Amino acid sequence: MQTPDRRTVFFVDDEPALRKQLARTLGCLDVDVVCFEDAAGCLRKLHTDRCDLLVTDVKMPGMDGIELLVRARSLMPSLPVLVITGYGDVPMAVRALKVGAIDFIEKPLKRDTLLHAVRSAFARSPQTHIRIADVLTRTEKEVLRMIVQGRNAREIASIRHRSVRTVEDHRTRIFRKLGVSNLVELLNKLNLLRPEDLLEHL
Repeated sequence: MQTPDRRTVFFVDDEPALRKQLARTLGCLDVDVVCFEDAAGCLRKLHTDRCDLLVTDVKMPGMDGIELLVRARSLMPSLPVLVITGYGDVPMAVRALKVGAIDFIEKPLKRDTLLHAVRSAFARSPQTHIRIADVLTRTEKEVLRMIVQGRNAREIASIRHRSVRTVEDHRTRIFRKLGVSNLVELLNKLNLLRPEDLLEHL
């Protein structure tokens, strides 16, 4: 059961023994661990439940860890993701880093390495991760899309046939809802490696 005042880790791996091992290891960090045997089940839960860190194997039947990573970060752009790779999977790990993973861990999992990676992930991203779709209105998402594309308030106003003041009001509300005060903080919050990945889902 997830506890409101504790962080939640989602762990995805098709090996039952590994899921049990990770849940037991992370128990010392006072976090809630929710395990999934496949990526599809994890993705469904990401639409509804809190998640502060996603840890996923790369090679799995059906949806692999790379696809899960891309889809999870499209849904929650600032969500930190750690990937687990087996021997010889380093090229896949590099690919995972390119599409948004913050680090990778090689199998067999070593307790100290795993704990260090999880602590580092929490230190780098201390806030609970929001789903944009949950907090922004349709208009605000459209304005955010254009902000991410690099358009200024005057350009957005022209496209939307609204006043510059109205666009600035929308931008102020977006910043407030996402907990940022300027454009740099916004982009850091979204942690965009490829802006087009976000734009697809706004």
